[in-house]
Amino acid sequence: MASEGQEVRRRRVFYIPGYDPIHPRRYRELYRKESAAQAAISGYDVALLARNGTGAKRFGWRVQGRMDGCEVAAEVEVLVWSDIVRASMAQGSLATYGQLVRTAWIYIGSGALWRLMRLRKGPVIAALYPVAFLLLQALLAALAGWAGYHVLVNLLDFLPAWSGAAFAAVAGVGLACGVIAWFRRQDGKLFAYYLLHDFAYSALYEGANSPELRARMAEFTDEIADALKQGFDEVLVVGHSSGAHLGVSILADLIRQGRVHANAPKLGFLSLGQVVPMVSFLPRADQLRADLHYLSAREELTWLDVTAPGDGCAFALCDPVAVSGVAPEAKRWPLVLSAAFTQTLSPARWKELRWRFFRLHFQYLCAFDRPGDYDYFRITAGPLSLATRFAGRAPSKSRLEKAVSKYTSMAA
Repeated sequence: MASEGQEVRRRRVFYIPGYDPIHPRRYRELYRKESAAQAAISGYDVALLARNGTGAKRFGWRVQGRMDGCEVAAEVEVLVWSDIVRASMAQGSLATYGQLVRTAWIYIGSGALWRLMRLRKGPVIAALYPVAFLLLQALLAALAGWAGYHVLVNLLDFLPAWSGAAFAAVAGVGLACGVIAWFRRQDGKLFAYYLLHDFAYSALYEGANSPELRARMAEFTDEIADALKQGFDEVLVVGHSSGAHLGVSILADLIRQGRVHANAPKLGFLSLGQVVPMVSFLPRADQLRADLHYLSAREELTWLDVTAPGDGCAFALCDPVAVSGVAPEAKRWPLVLSAAFTQTLSPARWKELRWRFFRLHFQYLCAFDRPGDYDYFRITAGPLSLATRFAGRAPSKSRLEKAVSKYTSMAA
């Protein structure tokens, strides 16, 4: 039964992950676990159901939400690009060190790194961490190889000098390679290779998208356009981390192409833990800057940007349009809000998560034990659209809006 004030009965949600090589089922299980936890805290009900139909690149689930006396049916689809991520990570150790040099040169040589440091130091430290840690790994490997060489030279002094030295040198190189390989096997805990591949992929074309990613984004645009014709009350696009800047370009293309018709469902865009400046500050990010400029003035959608200062992997409370230096005079979006982890998580929970940086970067998709205005499950499975839920809401007073990017050119 629908409540008298119910606005949304059927919702389509498209979730765009960040740079993540793992199968999208992880997002279904995360939604299942965390929605149950939030429901128990907030006094509503969320149930997950199997999705009807399958597709080669489709992965999703259905949600039945019961909140505030209303029932809402939502269909969630993950817009999968993990195969592209995995392909970009299929690099040997030597190639990875080559990526390290090239990526560092692009960010430092372009001046982007220094500009990014004027916003938030957390994500810049996250970018520098893999560089420093991989160089440390290389140094330790070299020291191990050097030590192994000298030990073997002394042990093999009964051999002719040239043969003993040659054998020791080969063994030393092998030991150094073994140390590098050991560190790489530990990367599930260290994240050095993963983070470097992430930033290297953004810098591959100096801020422009790769051809394979552009093709996939065009497919995503088609899927969202198709959903707008299917009688939903709201179509909601959620972009997390680097998925946020993909969402900006996808939605900008959708509207430019005239595919949001007059009688279309309400269109919402929720960007979470965004790292847009890591791309928009690069020299060839002309298309992304044009998309930010365009989308920020459109009436066809509502754009809510949620970050938190406690998330060291995001550009917290940095208006991605304004800091990129492309805000138009008629700017409407995004509405920048804080998830305020120190207030929406209990002291005990905050203490538990505070230094788990990667876990905190996903907190936007999780339960809060002291929830405030932001509740991911009310937004995705509740009876109000994004536009209505945050209508009249003032942006965070501590947001950053000063133009910082050195590059502000935009594609025509």
